[in-house]
Amino acid sequence: MFLVTINAETCEGCEECVDICPNEVLQMTDGKATVDAGGECENCESCLGVCSSDSITITEM
Repeated sequence: MFLVTINAETCEGCEECVDICPNEVLQMTDGKATVDAGGECENCESCLGVCSSDSITITEM
């Protein structure tokens, strides 16, 4: 299992990570990407590849 965290201070709100995530782990809230508790990260790292502000961190639990 993997834990996804978003740095809200550096997130630019581009929504690219939300669109690319195959497991719907991310969602937009108040113009920023946030983690949706209903999704389960499989560490595909798609979101990391599209995040130009390096606001996403994935850690193994």
